[in-house]
Amino acid sequence: MHAPLLRGLRRSVAVVAVGAATACAPAPAPESGPAPAAADTAHQHHAPASAQAADSVSADVRFLQHMIPHHAQALAMTALVPSRTTRTDVRMIAERITVSQRDEIATMQRWLEARGAAVPPVDTADAVRAAARHAGMAGMLTPDQLNQLAAARGPEFDRLFLTYMIQHHRGAVTMVAELLSAGGAQEPQLFGIASEVESDQLMEIARMERILATMPSASPDR
Repeated sequence: MHAPLLRGLRRSVAVVAVGAATACAPAPAPESGPAPAAADTAHQHHAPASAQAADSVSADVRFLQHMIPHHAQALAMTALVPSRTTRTDVRMIAERITVSQRDEIATMQRWLEARGAAVPPVDTADAVRAAARHAGMAGMLTPDQLNQLAAARGPEFDRLFLTYMIQHHRGAVTMVAELLSAGGAQEPQLFGIASEVESDQLMEIARMERILATMPSASPDR
């Protein structure tokens, strides 16, 4: 409550108290009467703020606990590239994704560990099973899509890899948008993590779309 408003309220209470004392009883009305109301008002103002802060932290934890396995699937996808691609540009974008997402996973793991939150495993060895566990996550490849990608070679692999990785990256951008709309990322470090994820994914989507646009849909790769 602002100081002028509080002083005005106390003056009004004092006037009422004096009137009551004159008419009914020798004892003055206690001037501390409004204090509980003021305390209640303060409590009502602070409780929602605390609840909002708790909700923000919960949203942050959920975001990272989902983003770690999301990134892990991208690493499983890039691990297929060296033995299947015939293009230097696809190999380079895969290497960039591998480096950036490994670094981001390590940062997210440290953030969760520092707050005593559960850290999900980075499961790249059994990517198909991991895909089944996280099927509802935005952009995640299904087990069938992963199997299709693993079975492809050459130009077919390159097209599938870029198409599926664009899908995967767009899902990560959606997850950042959902975090912000839920009131998360209020903490500066977490906001930095989310911003980095979004900017990296958007930049890589643009690169992959340019590479994909150079590929004939059915012709042998150049």
